[in-house]
Amino acid sequence: MEDFDYIIVGAGSAGCVLAERLSVSGRHKVLVLEAGGRGWSPWIALPLGYGKTFFDPGVNWKYQTEPEDALAGRSGYWPRGKVVGGSGAINALVYARGLPQDFEDWAAAGADGWGWETARQTYEALETRLGPGGTRQGRGPLHVQDVSDQVHSVNRHFFAAADELALPRTEDINGNACEGAGVYVINTSRGRRMHSARAFLKPALKRPNVTLMTGAIAERIVFEGRRATAVQVLRGGRRLTLRAGREIILSAGAVTSPQLLQLSGIGPAELLKSRGIAPLLDAPHVGGNLQDHLGINYYFRATEPTLNNMLRPLTGKLRAALQYALTRRGPLALSVNQCGGYFRSSPELARPDQQLYFNPVTYTTAPNGKRTVVQPDPFPGFIIGFQPARPSSRGRIDISTADPLAPPRIRPNSLASDGDRAQVVAGGRLCQKIINTKALNRLVETAMGPDLRDMDDDQILADFRERCGTVFHPVGTCRMGQDAQASVVSPRLKVHGVQGLRVADASVFPNLTSGNTNAPTMMLAHRAAELILEDA
Repeated sequence: MEDFDYIIVGAGSAGCVLAERLSVSGRHKVLVLEAGGRGWSPWIALPLGYGKTFFDPGVNWKYQTEPEDALAGRSGYWPRGKVVGGSGAINALVYARGLPQDFEDWAAAGADGWGWETARQTYEALETRLGPGGTRQGRGPLHVQDVSDQVHSVNRHFFAAADELALPRTEDINGNACEGAGVYVINTSRGRRMHSARAFLKPALKRPNVTLMTGAIAERIVFEGRRATAVQVLRGGRRLTLRAGREIILSAGAVTSPQLLQLSGIGPAELLKSRGIAPLLDAPHVGGNLQDHLGINYYFRATEPTLNNMLRPLTGKLRAALQYALTRRGPLALSVNQCGGYFRSSPELARPDQQLYFNPVTYTTAPNGKRTVVQPDPFPGFIIGFQPARPSSRGRIDISTADPLAPPRIRPNSLASDGDRAQVVAGGRLCQKIINTKALNRLVETAMGPDLRDMDDDQILADFRERCGTVFHPVGTCRMGQDAQASVVSPRLKVHGVQGLRVADASVFPNLTSGNTNAPTMMLAHRAAELILEDA
């Protein structure tokens, strides 16, 4: 088997960006390892196909967390991409850079060189922003589309409610004035998902110095002394050892990157010994600092037609499919999350503390646990929901056995802090104010399930414990920082204590950004490639 300069473990949102940037000069041979398949499913390309991939084991790892007393003893479902493109191939497409202060917090937490100005410049290098009238801004490979001319008309009630409460509005949640009610931009181009595999890996694979190996499960990193030199891979029943002359970069995500480090002997020493793994480096923070957004939706029957009326009937599905086939527009070309934004639950706060979603559709989860937004409820309905933007609780992800195929133990430690519980109540109260406005009240026929409109604080928190779920934004399990005693990688993303090994994905975030995490993950990978090439 030939040697490579760089081996990237994971062809997800970060790994695809790294492959393109590290190979562009033609000087370096790059291998990209992906445990999943190529991702030919039409449901990946179709934006509303998110509803089909949500439970599909062919493209989804379908992780489960350990039960949590704080969430009424429930185990959480964590979909993660098992396909080229990673979780960006199966997510709901919202493209949110995050708030500028999020990245200033990164720098303050020890991630030197990762403040907002660096992040902003990197985003601008990534993006081409497409306006409703066909305007283009930027020259980056990733297309980000303003779909404000396509969202459902029922969304006007959400904006009217925001105006009634004197809440801010924004034309661009990724712009300079990003706070307030707005239409979410999505990473699509001509009505098709523009994930990192399409934007970055596809052009990279046209180069002779880039190799993609799918169906390749990385079992461990091979070290010579303290230097990472190879990756041991299981593929098609064969065990391969693939050598990297320069560096190995883990881009397997917040679940699998810490798992792979621990399987390779880098992690809490006592844990590794208990699993029969000889510790190479006692690194207790590997797998720690786990953060995630928890969110909840409130469902309402509506007094006027919503997407339910368009997509539930067979004739409506056919019309939507025809519109999409002819124009690449319409409900099939959009995210289920059409509107929302960043808000302060109290005007006294220095920054937004909640992210809201307003969706012109309802889809009741069936007893078998399955749901699909392409089969909504047979009556008009809508959803309003929220997630506290910056949780302070911290959990862990650790290996369960020494078997690389065994799923890890995911312990989110949800709602562990008084501040997190207070933020739940604050977010519920904010949504309550919005739903009780004249503008939205006339859209409500009745509540479906728990009725937010007259809940008190205790009821809001109790309902959240019973029904909330992940918003699929796990980060932080290989956090970056200056201090090797308190972090896993340096600000240049090198694993402390060893050579030739970096981590570049959402696991290195010191803090969770205030919004959806796919955009900052791609931004981080783009900047990571610059650092790697500088060091080369």
